[in-house]
Amino acid sequence: MQGKDVIGQAQTGTGKTAAFGIPLLENIKTNNKLVQAIILCPTRELAIQVAEELKRFSRYKRNLFTLPVYGGQSIQRQIRALKKGVQVVIGTPGRVMDHMRRGTLKVANVNMVVLDEADVMLDMGFIDDIEIILKDIPTERQTLFFSATIPKSILKLSKKYQNDSQFIKVSHGKMTVPAIEQYYYEIRRGNKLNVLTRLIDLYTPKLALIFCNTRQQVDDINIQLQARGYLSDSIHGGLNQSQRDRVMERYRNGLIELLVATDVAARGIDVDNVEIVFNYDLPQDTEYYVHRIGRTGRAGKSGKAVTFVVGKDIYKLRDIQKYTKSKIIRQDVPSLDDIEEVKIEEFLRVLSDYIEQEQLGRHIKIIENMLEEDYTAIEIAAALLKMSLKLDGREEIREEELGDTGAEPGMTRLFINIGEKDRVGPRHIVGAIAGETGLPGKLIGAIDVYDNFTFVEVPSENAQEVLRRMKNNYIKGNKINVEPAKPK
Repeated sequence: MQGKDVIGQAQTGTGKTAAFGIPLLENIKTNNKLVQAIILCPTRELAIQVAEELKRFSRYKRNLFTLPVYGGQSIQRQIRALKKGVQVVIGTPGRVMDHMRRGTLKVANVNMVVLDEADVMLDMGFIDDIEIILKDIPTERQTLFFSATIPKSILKLSKKYQNDSQFIKVSHGKMTVPAIEQYYYEIRRGNKLNVLTRLIDLYTPKLALIFCNTRQQVDDINIQLQARGYLSDSIHGGLNQSQRDRVMERYRNGLIELLVATDVAARGIDVDNVEIVFNYDLPQDTEYYVHRIGRTGRAGKSGKAVTFVVGKDIYKLRDIQKYTKSKIIRQDVPSLDDIEEVKIEEFLRVLSDYIEQEQLGRHIKIIENMLEEDYTAIEIAAALLKMSLKLDGREEIREEELGDTGAEPGMTRLFINIGEKDRVGPRHIVGAIAGETGLPGKLIGAIDVYDNFTFVEVPSENAQEVLRRMKNNYIKGNKINVEPAKPK
């Protein structure tokens, strides 16, 4: 309100939109229809979110007009709105700069500029666009930077474009949401996906977020989840605007349960019912951890945050605990028996409700007929229970079933029921396994092709994955069966 330049370090959920939005709206001269304030955001989602908040704040202010401008929306519609007159523009750097070039956004009267999520904009490569925008806006202005992290690039930008800026930081202790239960699992890198699917089966969330550090990892995990029958999709900076919108629409409507995302793409995701956040990769920046887990436990609801820790990650996790002043509890990976127990409990609950609500007369007669065929009621019920629990197609081969397969140390030997008579050679085996599982061909070990069958060695940490993905698959048009080999 005093008009000072500010660098504000704050996470999502700490009220920074209100911190800059309310004073900004108070200072707008509503009798002047020229643009007086510009708010820059890294993504379309965040621009829309900020625009919606400002609409709420300005509900009782007459003649105050705001406009979000971003790529993916008709520029002509935005030009018409700008011609009618708006005082506050909220937009992505590229589209704001586009309007400035066209002369449809005049900045001569702008006296306030806000960079929201400044660190993300710089990470996304918007630095040149931001500098062009700031150079064209009159120097007699108030400039505010808000950011979750304060890298050197922001301090450099501040030195160049702010005057005697005030640094304000939300204290660490207030950053984490108390309603979030935080856990971590120490696992091997190759077991991450198996542990993830087990935990999804254990918690059965209606909506969950899975964070990875790279776009490639996001795409890979999403494909692997979809291949196992999970309702998942991915979102990252490599998608165009319409693709991101489509994914988010499906996620909000519950058409997908699992959203795999990068940190940058997740900014602006504002969904209240996320039950659990998985840190598949530990974030590269300590402060991103708080931003990630803040996606759950919203609107007064409880939430869970699960972090996978591999090797030296444990030291980074300790830093996160110090930084957030919170306890992250170590958990043991649930066994397949634990998962089965949860599934049975859930099934029996649903079954009890079904028995109470449904008319079962005709079906009771069918079971009575089966009883006459010398089956007991308990046998029939047990068979139906076992069949129903297998219907989701996600059964895993138990570790103890692999046992000693006679392979080299660190490898597992698998049996495949095709061989030379099927015109199959080692290259076909390598190609099929690499193509279906993403396992690099150079990691596949010894391959012995006989007339009617083949033995192949794969790294033990990938054996479950290979067995699952290759089950009932095809090699050179032949449907195959893959199973752990018996010891030599």
